[in-house]
Amino acid sequence: MERSKRIILVSHCILNQNTVVYPLARAKGAYKDIIRELINNDIGIHQLPCPEYRFLGLKREPMTKEQYDIEDFRNINKNIAIDTVNIIEEYLSNGYEVLGIVGINESPTCSINGNKGILMEELINILNDENINLSFIDVPNDYHDGEKAEKFIVEFKNLIK
Repeated sequence: MERSKRIILVSHCILNQNTVVYPLARAKGAYKDIIRELINNDIGIHQLPCPEYRFLGLKREPMTKEQYDIEDFRNINKNIAIDTVNIIEEYLSNGYEVLGIVGINESPTCSINGNKGILMEELINILNDENINLSFIDVPNDYHDGEKAEKFIVEFKNLIK
């Protein structure tokens, strides 16, 4: 079977809102509008691990970046970032197009724009060291599938063209 050889990396909770800290989940499962766009455009989806889930599990309380920014948690994020860059390099060395990374705005770990989350800080630093240039986009903090998704989906379509 033919492959599109087009991949996008997504923050964990885009595919699994069940790991989002209570009460911040905005979907029952996955962000359907985002996933639908990827499927309709034959784009492979590579889900990043959730550092918060790995560190504190499902019953964690909401925390800020400053609260998470301790050595043990930073090390989890560094290791995920190193692994992710190795995965990206494997895709690239085999002729794949890595379209970018989708983060979560204002997440203490996965925010890309503005105050970067810890995982994205580590990941972007390693990507820069390796001279790998990717596109980035954040799902806005008021995102919900349906009408509230329309503005973001238009922007997202530009990324995945």
